[in-house]
Amino acid sequence: MRIAFYGSSLVSAYWNGAATYYRGLLRALADRGYAITFYEPDVYDRQKHRDIDPPDWCKVVVYEGTVEALKRVAAEAAKADIVVKASGVGFADDLLLQETMASAGPSTMKIFWDVDAPATLAELKAAPEHPLRRMLPSLDLVLTYGGGDPVVEDYRAIGARQCVPVYNAVDPQTHHPVPADPRFAADLAFLGNRLPDREARVEAFFVEPARRLWRRRFLLGGAGWHDKPLPPNVGYIGHVPTADHNAFNTTPSAVLNISRDSMAENGFSPATRVFEAAGAGACLITDAWEGIELFLTPGEEVLLARDGQDVVDLLAGLTPENASVIGERALRRVLAEHTYAHRASEVDRLFRNHARRVEAAE
Repeated sequence: MRIAFYGSSLVSAYWNGAATYYRGLLRALADRGYAITFYEPDVYDRQKHRDIDPPDWCKVVVYEGTVEALKRVAAEAAKADIVVKASGVGFADDLLLQETMASAGPSTMKIFWDVDAPATLAELKAAPEHPLRRMLPSLDLVLTYGGGDPVVEDYRAIGARQCVPVYNAVDPQTHHPVPADPRFAADLAFLGNRLPDREARVEAFFVEPARRLWRRRFLLGGAGWHDKPLPPNVGYIGHVPTADHNAFNTTPSAVLNISRDSMAENGFSPATRVFEAAGAGACLITDAWEGIELFLTPGEEVLLARDGQDVVDLLAGLTPENASVIGERALRRVLAEHTYAHRASEVDRLFRNHARRVEAAE
């Protein structure tokens, strides 16, 4: 089957946290025989910061950030068996949704794929006339990369026919243990772009513990933090290309995951970083959120922090030996249950069940 996928970017992770999610899942679907074309706009300097070249398992079409170019690529949806419009593309998202779904054929499966479901739902609930909300009843499926039952119930309540979470995972071909790299040596490292709905939590879970543990070395990676006041024991290294993610996760004594506000409040929303860190065999400390035990066992495969004091206490009790054991357990767990091959199997089943229903109705 042919998939036309309209997303933020496949080839660049610059200001684009969904990149590794797209890569892992779409590669796994390509392995199952899907022919995929990924359409992405040239915005936010992403094309100047490519992490990968266009892969051989997916055709990538980059279009200008103009309405004319958007309409031209949206018309390509007519050739596909499955049309996917992702959230957060970054240029005229509402228009892109309308144009792609209008171009799709009558038997084409039409999907909205939400990579920020709690935030999207908050926006939709506050705007009854929102274009996406009006279109939900006409779409065959909403997929999300997190959220659990709360997100499913909320989407169904505002008009979605069907909503299914497809969680982040690890691609063992790209995220795996590597030798330590002195560039990333630290007692605790955090990787994440600076966003308004995450910054207060970064202050509480990362910056404040660094101030208190002034003899320890902390490392901050991600875009946008250059003008934030930081303690002298925090090294800031800017954007970290995906090619360096394994070393960034493997080298420090521990790595930290900090959820965005909406995802922490909703729960059941493991970030890409959780699986990337586990896939590299890292000792992961994550802020506590409901549902973590569905993915990693607290205290055995991941360490939980309810606040900055917990981060301080966990670091104080962490030894190289128990950090290594936690990382090894996490790696075994994600390889056994949480790879993109596992996720693609679920998605493939959804797609084929829909195709059978359409065929039976004809």
